[in-house]
Amino acid sequence: MRRDTPLAVDTRRGGRWDATRVLTAGMVILLVVYTAGLLLGDPDRFEPFSDGWLCILTELAAVALCIGAAVRTRFSDPQILLGTGAVIAYTTGDAYYAASLDGADSLGFTSLADIPYLAFYPLMLGSLAIVLVRKLRGLMWPVLLDSLVGALAAASLMALMLAPILQTGTAGGTFVEVAVTVAYPLLDLLVVTAVGGVLASKGLDMGPRWPVLIAGMILFSASDVAYALGIEDYSSGSIIDAGWVAGVVAVAAWVDGAAGTGQGRRSRGVPELAAPLVSTASALAVLVIGSRLDIPLLAVVFAATSLGLASVPLAFRNRMLVSLARTDELTGLPNRRALLTDVPDRLAEGGTGALFIVDLDRFKHVNDALGHDVGDALLVQVGRRFRRQVRPGDLLARLGGDEFAVFVSGVTEDGAVAAARRLGAELAGPVELGTSSLQVSASIGIALTPRDGTDLSLLMRKADIAMFRAKAQRTGFHVYDTTDDDDGELRLRTVQEIRAALAEDQFELHYQPKVRLADHEVIGVEALVRWNHPTRGQLPPSAFLPLAEEAGLMPQLSALVLRRAVRRVSRWRAEGLDVIVAVNMSGSCILPCLPHDIAGLLERHDVPASCLMLEITEDVLMSTPTGTAGILARLRAAGVQISIDDFGTGYSSLAYLRDLPVDELKLDRSFVTAMEGDPRAGALVGSIIDLAHSLGLRVVAEGVNGEQTREELLTRGCDFGQGFHLAMPLPASEVGPWLAARGVAAGC
Repeated sequence: MRRDTPLAVDTRRGGRWDATRVLTAGMVILLVVYTAGLLLGDPDRFEPFSDGWLCILTELAAVALCIGAAVRTRFSDPQILLGTGAVIAYTTGDAYYAASLDGADSLGFTSLADIPYLAFYPLMLGSLAIVLVRKLRGLMWPVLLDSLVGALAAASLMALMLAPILQTGTAGGTFVEVAVTVAYPLLDLLVVTAVGGVLASKGLDMGPRWPVLIAGMILFSASDVAYALGIEDYSSGSIIDAGWVAGVVAVAAWVDGAAGTGQGRRSRGVPELAAPLVSTASALAVLVIGSRLDIPLLAVVFAATSLGLASVPLAFRNRMLVSLARTDELTGLPNRRALLTDVPDRLAEGGTGALFIVDLDRFKHVNDALGHDVGDALLVQVGRRFRRQVRPGDLLARLGGDEFAVFVSGVTEDGAVAAARRLGAELAGPVELGTSSLQVSASIGIALTPRDGTDLSLLMRKADIAMFRAKAQRTGFHVYDTTDDDDGELRLRTVQEIRAALAEDQFELHYQPKVRLADHEVIGVEALVRWNHPTRGQLPPSAFLPLAEEAGLMPQLSALVLRRAVRRVSRWRAEGLDVIVAVNMSGSCILPCLPHDIAGLLERHDVPASCLMLEITEDVLMSTPTGTAGILARLRAAGVQISIDDFGTGYSSLAYLRDLPVDELKLDRSFVTAMEGDPRAGALVGSIIDLAHSLGLRVVAEGVNGEQTREELLTRGCDFGQGFHLAMPLPASEVGPWLAARGVAAGC
């Protein structure tokens, strides 16, 4: 069956040992079986199953893999969509071809199947074009030059190989037959040229499975060449078919990898010197062949141009490379290296000045919720806005991630504050990115010279301390003061220690039971994280959670707590204890991907969704009621229970209780402790309990630290309680025996 070409995509997010990997393995097995059938079967006899429908089954597996990738990226990445569309189009062509044979060996030179076959190419070229547009943005001329050298070298080789095909294809037949015969290898030329250009560039990344794609492209193009040269002898079931199917499988594998199956592993790409050397050698070989044989003029032109560009004077290239080394690829601003090189010279000249460290607030939430492409586009727009407020003599640099630096010359503290206000004002208006409208803010730390020092590293440390103070106080900016030093340095050091603790597994979970007030039966436990600090001992959540939230580390920490809590529930279930575990989630963790991630976690450990409860604080629910409520509704529909934690300490939210997707309300301990000797506080607690019951919600009282409090809560109708009087938080190893001795009221 007549086939055509691959290419693919790039995106984000994880894969796991589930349907995706099983499907990938099945697709590869089908390809091997299909290829073996072609090699071992009778080449002169078409077998409908082994030569035809086994091919279609393999390609349908590829289609399913691509659709899975599109679903994982929520159909938001055009690269994934174009790659998926290409695989679907090609499979449609093969299915039509197989269904139309009706006992014949082939359908002749042309057929309706050529329409989806030919559609495969522009879809793949469009996908690769998106890769190029995204990856080339901000790169300098040396990188683009290498890319062009590789593209022309690949084009010269393809033009040389296509010469006999073009002569054969144009020798006879109708205009349509000639056009179709020649179109496929010419389209191969375009695709191979584009891929060659990407691979030759040191600055581009084709995704984690680029070797699979390249291998598939080689087989695919070889099949096209073989088909064009022997078109009159072609029949379905030829070994040529295996090359086309292998190409489609390679595209699907690359699409799947681009959608995030290889999360956490950056593509290494082609070794730095390999691509330029191969490109130059290929172009030189074409010219040598051309000196002895009659080859197409186009091949000679491509090869000569490639060599000419490769020989651009080294001094010119070196100057550009120096510029590249000092420039941020994404925003085009000076980078950290430029800052570290230029600012010391300015400091040595004396005079006043100020160093700003600028950090975007909650930027990680944008990346997690909308994707890294949107995050990158946001950084570009922020860089442009900041540039409008920087004077010609000042230096604006991107240090990395969402952090920028500004060195302002010749200003006092008042001038520095005015400059910081201007930078903050630039972010007052929403940033429009396609269909998204994002409201951004920044925290700016200011260190003055010579007052705070004349050494750049010292100024950067003090500006960092000031930035953390601005972030903690939510003031937008803060000028460093000596009184900030101890607290700021401790905060910076603690943030670094939290990063190390996450990497070195220094966190552990304790579990505090939730107890029915009427009969003391246990109905579940709440997971509470503790930090076993190497020098400060075991730290409670209040000592590190606020800093983790400020530093954008809460998603990592919450993911760790979720994994351990679910794994622990799985062990308890194996011991015959069906217990519900509650996990606290901050607002930074309530992301669109959360239902998918939790479903995979529960499935991996064979834990029912009803055994997991998420505790969400009231202010998180109220700050983004629509988006958060939608995510929680998906979780609740899947069986996960939802609880409002610390109720009564956030916004006035009684009007929202009717519509929020929750099962439980946790009354904050401040209300419970206030009941002692205060009838009005007791009446307020009773009213909240009655309201919750009228809405079908369970009520859990926090801070039950005495029998009198338990009795009063029980009198007012409270269902459950937590507190030292009922049960202390227990290490994980002690919870199982404690639960077995006390009994669990209701399984999950």
